[in-house]
Amino acid sequence: MSAPEKNEECQLIAPVGTPPGLLEAFWRYDSALLANDRDTLDELFMPGPHTLRGDGQALLVGHEAIAGFRSARARIPTRRVAQLHVQVIADDAVLVMARTEDGEATGLQTQLWRLTGDRWTVAAAHVSLPAVPKSAGPAAPFDTTVWRAIGDPLVSADTQGPLDGIGVAVKDLFAVAGQPIGAGVPAWLAEQRPQAESAPAVSALLAAGAHVVGIARTDEFAYSLAGTNAHYGTPPNPAAPGRVSGGSSSGPASAVALGQAAVGLGTDTAGSIRVPASYQGLVGLRTTHGAISTAGVLPLARSFDTVGWLTRDVRTSATVARTLLPDDGDRAVPVARTVRLPEVEALARADVREAFTTTVENLTAAGKLPPAETVDLPHDVLERWFTAFRTVQAWEAWQAHGGWITAHPGALGADVATRFAQASEITDEQAAAARELTAEARKQLGEWLSGSILAIPSASGPAPARNSSGDQIEAERAATLRMTCLAGLASAPALSLPLLRSAEGRPAGLCLLGAPGTDHGLFTLAAALETPA
Repeated sequence: MSAPEKNEECQLIAPVGTPPGLLEAFWRYDSALLANDRDTLDELFMPGPHTLRGDGQALLVGHEAIAGFRSARARIPTRRVAQLHVQVIADDAVLVMARTEDGEATGLQTQLWRLTGDRWTVAAAHVSLPAVPKSAGPAAPFDTTVWRAIGDPLVSADTQGPLDGIGVAVKDLFAVAGQPIGAGVPAWLAEQRPQAESAPAVSALLAAGAHVVGIARTDEFAYSLAGTNAHYGTPPNPAAPGRVSGGSSSGPASAVALGQAAVGLGTDTAGSIRVPASYQGLVGLRTTHGAISTAGVLPLARSFDTVGWLTRDVRTSATVARTLLPDDGDRAVPVARTVRLPEVEALARADVREAFTTTVENLTAAGKLPPAETVDLPHDVLERWFTAFRTVQAWEAWQAHGGWITAHPGALGADVATRFAQASEITDEQAAAARELTAEARKQLGEWLSGSILAIPSASGPAPARNSSGDQIEAERAATLRMTCLAGLASAPALSLPLLRSAEGRPAGLCLLGAPGTDHGLFTLAAALETPA
């Protein structure tokens, strides 16, 4: 089919001798884009690990990554190719640039086509999002699955300092002056007024020279680990396209992974920083409980809520720590051993467990981690600790939000609503008994962590697929929570580092837990670990 037959209004600028079959392949590709025909798009992209696809947010490398991105792709708005430029580079290589129109909006698509055998396929593609003229009215300037509000910047730095030029994505649980707190729930947001002043953590970052890029999405009331918000959608995971982002600090994590912010300020109650860090190949710190004020932060479970952050590298994260955290001082006991808990490691998927074991053994052999010592948990103790943690967390979550939820039936997505419904059934007596057991766990973990670090996988596996069933997501969550609850029980700092890979090459984190108050010491140790032995 010739170009004019495919689109009579398209202006074709192509040299005489354009290779046969090239234009037919292009128009087939364009039709597949409009129809979101994923099978045809997969067929028309060159197979192999070197195929490229880029846009204003991410660069995907390899046919598998590009295909994974399409698994979450929606049908694009109707538009037409207005102008098509063809430049023949070689007999088997052609550059194609297409200007598209949708009303008054224009966009640009560029593809490098290669001839393999008798088939033309796309070796590299770049898409520029449509530019909308003023006459077309306001357009959404940002990804609303990642951001609730964004500015240029949204809040400027107070002064110059050690974080000068650092942009921060703030989780939508923190007070930011002039902005309401949305908590990932539209009905909640609709009732909120702008905050008069920022939370202390936000103010401290601004005073150190950082600026707020925007307010980033969270799972509903931060009561999830997947990052799949029923109202706003799932933020992208550029490190594992087609996979969930991880929550509840989902928006800040995606903003950092996409390069739209250098720091994602979040909270971690039961893994809400460490899990998205693991899924997206980021550095993520849960701080010592109480080390940073949670004033101005919407609570989930006060006994375990902590402030933390995500970055793309250890150095940036350590700089933030020097701004927000007190000096370790006398609490920084020299680390003499690396504790390993086989019962916890067994919760990880086999390939992640193998990668974890190999990495820890290599790092200890190289002297980058202290010698390892295995500690066997008494029978059923992990399950009893986890049950106690989950009971206290759920009871406190209901105390914080139960009244509002009762008054707003249907305001939450099914998974989070079920979680809160179960929380509502926990009695004061059950919560008190669980608190006694969490105190015992804190004492035991504190003994193990004194002069030691605990090394565990950050999550039970790599990021699940976005189209995973609810049961699959819940199974991943249950296994991961049994790992992540240990830091909450110990009131300990926990640092997730992007040092592991799954069998398919997806990111997975190695998590280091230190004694309470040794947050800075974890960064000193981590500085030597960014490149595995």
